[in-house]
Amino acid sequence: MNKNSSNIMALAPNTSNKRETVCIFGTGDFGRALGHKMIQSGYPVVYGSRSTQISSLVPRDAEVLSHAEAAQKAAIIIIAIQRQHYNFLIPLAEILRGKVLVDISNNLKLNQYPESNAEYLAQLLPGSRVVKAFNTVSAWALQSGTLDASRQVFVCGDDVEAKQMVMNIVRALGLTPLDKGSLLAAQEIENYPLQLFPMWKLPIFLSLGLTAFFFLYCLALDVIYTYIYEKNNFSFFIAITIPNRVCPVMALILLALVYLPGIFAAIIQLYRGTKYRRFPDWLDKWMLCRKQLGLIALAFASLHVVFTLVTPMRAFVNWRISKGIISQALNNKTEPLNITNAWISDTYLSLGILGFFLFVLLGITSLPSVSNNVNWREFRFVQSKLGYLALILSTAHTLVYGGKWFLSPSAYKWYLPNIYMLSLVVPCAVLVVKFVLIFPCVDKPLTQIRQGWERNPKHSE
Repeated sequence: MNKNSSNIMALAPNTSNKRETVCIFGTGDFGRALGHKMIQSGYPVVYGSRSTQISSLVPRDAEVLSHAEAAQKAAIIIIAIQRQHYNFLIPLAEILRGKVLVDISNNLKLNQYPESNAEYLAQLLPGSRVVKAFNTVSAWALQSGTLDASRQVFVCGDDVEAKQMVMNIVRALGLTPLDKGSLLAAQEIENYPLQLFPMWKLPIFLSLGLTAFFFLYCLALDVIYTYIYEKNNFSFFIAITIPNRVCPVMALILLALVYLPGIFAAIIQLYRGTKYRRFPDWLDKWMLCRKQLGLIALAFASLHVVFTLVTPMRAFVNWRISKGIISQALNNKTEPLNITNAWISDTYLSLGILGFFLFVLLGITSLPSVSNNVNWREFRFVQSKLGYLALILSTAHTLVYGGKWFLSPSAYKWYLPNIYMLSLVVPCAVLVVKFVLIFPCVDKPLTQIRQGWERNPKHSE
């Protein structure tokens, strides 16, 4: 009976909703927004300010006191001021001794100071326990309930207990704390809000470069060449025809580039005979941005679908169909259905639909809200097995559609291959090498290496 009673008591929730008082130094936009959010979450909030007169901007249920008086009322003090004003804290060193100071400041540029703001604060007040947090959350996100912004809050600090106290506040506000380790990580956390899509730079620049190249390539062959040698003005191809050729090409190449670094990694590990050596920097950076490459590829594939759907509405297509009908009427001859062409048409459309379906599935599973609900094996199955299947279907779609131009001399304008031929180089290379890597004689040693086996352990790094 006593054992059951103790279990019931252990499992019973804490009926007390009383939370510890939190002090906020600073009544700026972020300080007010954070205080308002904390009051909504049940925290008593006291502001430390130079002026103790209550402003209409300060949350109604908050108390405004001098810095010294406010600090004495709370064990956790949020420093919502800029680094250049930290010096006013020095006279409060004895009052702040042993208290948790949460530095939420950011800088105007990357690596603006030799040390992070949080480390500088810890140097000014060595008796306090400094934690870095909340600098990646905006005042607007707090005011909007974080429904339209990231819920992640990076937290770092040298004192484990102080860091846990701050992480508890983060959770109470409906946010997700991410422990980044010691205070040495503060510099990285402070640089994070200043970086504009840091993992997207390489994929975006690569995509823009390839798009410009293929667009100019199609412009030269489909517009300029036909105007010079055939006296046809197809300049309107710039609006839909050329983009509808560039988009599927970009989608296929970028999808292949998602899986190409994995091929390079496997070859390097087989060559070295160990997994305990770092990959080259270029390969590390490439592997880190594979998700971004895949999402951009999905965007190009979606544009291709939209451009294809509007094709029957084009004046050029309607003119060409009408011309064919009138030609048959004038010749009093109906062309029979070409079964071969019908099979080819339906086949490449079917392959394209299936490939795009898997493409969308890959994009959905890459979303954090979805990937967090599947285990690693399930995620790897979708991203690897189904990803390669999507690449195979997309490559086959392109081969069936554009394969007829490989042996056609008219397809080589200015002795240049058609754009669809160029798009198949990287995907076919990836699939061929991957096919070789799954042979048992290659896959078995590669699996052993990835499980820790080394060919020459003494040479590993």
